[in-house]
Amino acid sequence: MEKHLTHLHDLLHRVRAEAGRVIIGQPSVLNQALIVILTGQHALIEGAPGVAKTLLVRTLAKVLGCDFSRIQFTPDLMPADITGTSVFNLQRNEFMLVRGPVFTEFLLADEINRAPAKTQSALLQAMQERTVTIDRDTHSLPSNFTVFATQNPIEHEGTYPLPEAQKDRFMLKIQMPWPDRDDELELARRLTGQLSPENVLASGQVSAVLTTQEIRESRHLLDLVTVRPELIEYIVDLVRTTRSHESVMVGSGPRATQALLLSSRAHAAIEGRDFLTPDDVRAMALPVLGHRLMLRPEFEMEGVQVDEVIAKIFEQVPVPR
Repeated sequence: MEKHLTHLHDLLHRVRAEAGRVIIGQPSVLNQALIVILTGQHALIEGAPGVAKTLLVRTLAKVLGCDFSRIQFTPDLMPADITGTSVFNLQRNEFMLVRGPVFTEFLLADEINRAPAKTQSALLQAMQERTVTIDRDTHSLPSNFTVFATQNPIEHEGTYPLPEAQKDRFMLKIQMPWPDRDDELELARRLTGQLSPENVLASGQVSAVLTTQEIRESRHLLDLVTVRPELIEYIVDLVRTTRSHESVMVGSGPRATQALLLSSRAHAAIEGRDFLTPDDVRAMALPVLGHRLMLRPEFEMEGVQVDEVIAKIFEQVPVPR
């Protein structure tokens, strides 16, 4: 068991090292993105303009040897622009499928909240079942199909908030903060030469270090991480407490329980351990639960933040020994 997890840890180290040639700093963001990929889930990435949200996904697709497509969400985007449509071929006298950008492995839904809910919902079936139905025909997507959706937390004019059902499909909400001074200084130094992140990626200096088969095998290795029964109860109790907390109007559902368990187990593996600890659960609580909780208006008016509520929930639920 330990040998296999050591191999996984080495693989992830290679991925982080290669991605580090483009992505400066942001170690926790990179780890969370890898957790999403390892668990076969999807992520919502939130951050101010210019913090390299798009660059992060493009780099990971390159490093992991996966196909990549990008959709720029706009108010006039239609569901068929995402999934594709059937077009009549006059030469063959038959309808032919023109596949949309959703037929890929890594899909970047850029500024997803700039399109209305009807367009956003075009991703629901793909995210849940990894299939797409077009004109009553169902088409399979690759096993590595992963959606990374970005949104800007600053601009709200002309945007459409994601419905709760859509947000629940995203395993994690990854917060990309401003870089610290040393990282921003390193970026500025690279821009004076030919080593800017965009140039490094565009010039082919970043290579794939994993194959599709290795990604699938890495996912199976997570099953080797030991999870004690009392930790499973701990995770269930944490999620259930979100539904009864006084400041929460809508708590997290069973999908959050699954997400917290899977992501915590992947976090343990990334840290090089073959067993789950309460610290792994605490590390993943905000990325998993933060976008799923809806606070009561009176508490929001008082300035209560979601991270404060999650911290109080952790104080209420006894930690297993």
